[in-house]
Amino acid sequence: MTNVLSRRQSLHLAAGAAALPAASRIAQAQSYPARPVRLIEGFGAGSAPDIVARVVGQWLSEHLGRQFVIDNRTGAAGNIATEAVVRAPPDGYTLIMVGSANAINAPLYDKLSFNFIRDIAPVAGIMSGPNVMVVNPSFPAKTVPEFIAYAKANPGKLNMASSGVGTTNHLAGELFKMLTGVNMVHVPYRGATPGLTDLLSGQVQVTFGGMISSIEYIKAGQLRALAVTGATRMDLLPAIPAVNEFVPGYEASAFYGVGAPKGTPAAIIRTLNDIINAALASPVMKARLADLGGTVIAGSPPDFGKLIADETEKWGKVIRAANIKPE
Repeated sequence: MTNVLSRRQSLHLAAGAAALPAASRIAQAQSYPARPVRLIEGFGAGSAPDIVARVVGQWLSEHLGRQFVIDNRTGAAGNIATEAVVRAPPDGYTLIMVGSANAINAPLYDKLSFNFIRDIAPVAGIMSGPNVMVVNPSFPAKTVPEFIAYAKANPGKLNMASSGVGTTNHLAGELFKMLTGVNMVHVPYRGATPGLTDLLSGQVQVTFGGMISSIEYIKAGQLRALAVTGATRMDLLPAIPAVNEFVPGYEASAFYGVGAPKGTPAAIIRTLNDIINAALASPVMKARLADLGGTVIAGSPPDFGKLIADETEKWGKVIRAANIKPE
């Protein structure tokens, strides 16, 4: 009898011990967040990821009752920020602003200390937004077909500015080159501003610029928009066609969302996903993102994970075909 009781007691204690981690995780999720949360962003103040992070961070702060602090960790095309999050405790108090750069970096860099898809848990998508193909107003082409014809008549004579090797606007231009067969010289700059400055002065002929950095120049008539790079036209520039109206299969949009270190409790990820989706359903948030040239991409964590994987595969093909190497 003693042995039976001892065995039963042992099984009961073992079951109780096994349940403790799960109970602890549930309690942690129910009290989350109990202190400020860091949302790490890798491209610096004023960049598109930083602006989106601050818009969403403000909503999270207001609706979860704790401050979500935007932590800018610039450098190495966002890889420094990613590494910081990968190494952080998976407790929900360190998050990452995920973007197209993460999908591009995976196939671009051979020796990263992490595997983004394996080491970062997707939390929620936020928005996607196209770039815009812009030229100086003095450039002779006024439409995409005219641009393609001019480029083919002048092979290697057009300079295409970007904000750096492997950036979204660089790859948007490389995809355009692949699908149209035009030959343009890529001129990488350190950021969007110097490239736009040279485009405004006529030193380069075209860029597939970010909407946020380009829109005011377009509105002022200082740059001519030929097309947006998304799948469809956009409300911000309703008269401007999409590239794929002339180049079948072309689509190049940036995306943004939130991730967390692998192993972050599922209940915390669900809490964050629910509140971010609630934000994206808000007319105020929709309007704010629309002002940035964005369209909401609300969905589940697996939905966002699939988007990251699909974009990684897509840009990997472009990187390999164009033989792009990091600087």
